[in-house]
Amino acid sequence: MKNGIYLVATPIGNVRDISLRALDVLDRADIVACEDTRVTKKLFSLLNLSMVGKKFVAIHNYNESDEATELLDKAENNVIAYVSDAGSPLISDPGYKLARMCRQRGIFLTVVPGACAAICGLQLSGLPTNTFMFAGFVPNKDKARRDFVEKYRNVETTLIFYETAARLRKTLEIMIDAFKDREIAVVREITKVFEECQCGNVEYLMDYYATNPLKGEIVLVVGPLVKKMEVDFVAELKEEMKKSGLKTSVKLIVEKYNLNKNEVYKKALELKND
Repeated sequence: MKNGIYLVATPIGNVRDISLRALDVLDRADIVACEDTRVTKKLFSLLNLSMVGKKFVAIHNYNESDEATELLDKAENNVIAYVSDAGSPLISDPGYKLARMCRQRGIFLTVVPGACAAICGLQLSGLPTNTFMFAGFVPNKDKARRDFVEKYRNVETTLIFYETAARLRKTLEIMIDAFKDREIAVVREITKVFEECQCGNVEYLMDYYATNPLKGEIVLVVGPLVKKMEVDFVAELKEEMKKSGLKTSVKLIVEKYNLNKNEVYKKALELKND
């Protein structure tokens, strides 16, 4: 196995989701860099992997730069596995500085793909997947949480957030205003025995979790902003086109209802052809 750094994805719940390639790298690694050595050593035990002769190094937000430098100095002569506590490394976790420094110094860096909670949550949500934005963890403090959610109010694509069970209700309360017309999925305990996905608007989710206590880590998936064409608007456009030209009618409706010009023009063409 080539010396260098291997970004190894680990299970997010079900330990059997580990890949054969990940097992190979973890087994042959000289150094294992991780968030919490206790968590990673427990994973090694569950996977029946030997820890003899391996060095376990903790890398977190507070020591990432210093530890990354030390790892890079050892990468030319060692196989180094880099893991997070669960899921794909670097995704809302430390590690990107290490990857960046590898590129800058020409050190071998590769990825060993596997589970990622954000992607799994998106898949389970049943919400549009053609375009999406991963926004990471919702902040803990009230004002920061409100500012964070507000920032994504008008982003039209599917949104993915990480949240904890203890803070979900506060986040949903803020989302009542920002995402009141958008479908939301609360996905939790992914790949575990009590895996659950609840979908609906914010009010439904708040009512549901008022009587169904939460546990575990959560992926919040917010459906895309949908601009609905109301029946009254279409009827008004149709009547306006009887009196004025197509372009004039479109202009009047766009200005009156503050709608997307291309969408209204497309609807006008459909009405004209009918």
